[in-house]
Amino acid sequence: MTDRVEAAFAAFVSARSPALLRTAYLLTGDRGHAEDLLQTALLKTFRHWDRIRHQDRPEAFVRKVMVNSQRMVWRRRAVLEHVAIWQVLARLPPRMRAVLVLRYWEDLSEKETAEVLGCSVGTVKSQASRGLTRLRTVVRRDADVIQGGRP
Repeated sequence: MTDRVEAAFAAFVSARSPALLRTAYLLTGDRGHAEDLLQTALLKTFRHWDRIRHQDRPEAFVRKVMVNSQRMVWRRRAVLEHVAIWQVLARLPPRMRAVLVLRYWEDLSEKETAEVLGCSVGTVKSQASRGLTRLRTVVRRDADVIQGGRP
């Protein structure tokens, strides 16, 4: 790239970074992650700057890169959360796990769940309540451990 092209990119970054950082923050919800996201997007933009700078709104390209990059983060996080939920469910007693899966994963009513499991609606209600309480406890404890707190 020529010095002139690099100077044009530097001017773009200087002028548009505050607005782009706001967008990145809204996508990530965290200042540090927003800065990383913007930096990654600007690096990708710089690689194609000679072509992009002639577009009407090059910042639209940067925003698109940020959204696509953040979507990959969300997908990875969703996969990890999915795995974590199944690991927590596996810790529950079989009937409690079955109630939670049928009620909240398969979206069956309390009555339908009771019929499938051959138990009363009251049992479904109590198992669901206890199961959700256990899940919340395990998830909170695991989150504390991940964040460096005490279990």
